[in-house]
Amino acid sequence: MGTAAAQGDIWSGSPRDWADLQEPLFAPLYETVLNEAGIGAGNSVLDVGCGSGLFCYLATKRGARTAGIDAAPKLIEIARSRTPSGDFHIGEMEELPFGDGSFDLVAGFNSFQFAADPVNALRQARRVAKPSGLVAMAVWGSAKDCEAAAFVRAQGSLLPPPPPGAPGPFALSEPGLLETMLTAAGLKPEKSGDADAPFVFANDDIALRAIAASGVGVRAVRHAGFDALRAAAMPAIAPFKQPDGSYRMNNKFRYVVGRT
Repeated sequence: MGTAAAQGDIWSGSPRDWADLQEPLFAPLYETVLNEAGIGAGNSVLDVGCGSGLFCYLATKRGARTAGIDAAPKLIEIARSRTPSGDFHIGEMEELPFGDGSFDLVAGFNSFQFAADPVNALRQARRVAKPSGLVAMAVWGSAKDCEAAAFVRAQGSLLPPPPPGAPGPFALSEPGLLETMLTAAGLKPEKSGDADAPFVFANDDIALRAIAASGVGVRAVRHAGFDALRAAAMPAIAPFKQPDGSYRMNNKFRYVVGRT
């Protein structure tokens, strides 16, 4: 199974919970990038690895024309229902089905690094961006700045050890690394920063369902079972439980915006 097919299968594992419980937590990051790129009426936007399409929905609300591509068919179904005017495709980020110079902004949120060749995926993003258009890449911030790292580690504890040298989820958080990748793809980094995106879950059930809905969560459940994920994740997030029974984990995400 190729990279896109494997990722598509994993991310189709719990699509409704991802769309309803997990993806909305990234809205502050999405809004930050839309603001940095100055997206408004008349602009065109592509989300690479668009998932269930919240970024495109937010861009459409600003008056932009939107498109998205993702490997997960069930997430694309939700994206199409959220934004019927959007142009959504199931496919591979290293083979974007769009013409040269089509978009004012091409963005990828925790997505480009999952390509077989991330720099080539960024080159594809540059290709479909307009002359002097923008390409944005966003990833987790440093683990010390992401309280959600507690459940990410719990998920990982249930999986087989990664291959030697495999990058972890926080591998690209250090300043300068994203800039280096964009530069290697022929882009000129212009803006960078951190966006605060707290993860708030109303209760135990919602927290566990949200944790199980991510790609790593789906893999953990398939490998070890849902009960094992509960046993690992709930103690990990216990320090973040609030007096009303909800959970709050503060996180920073790092982004860089480059120009073609």
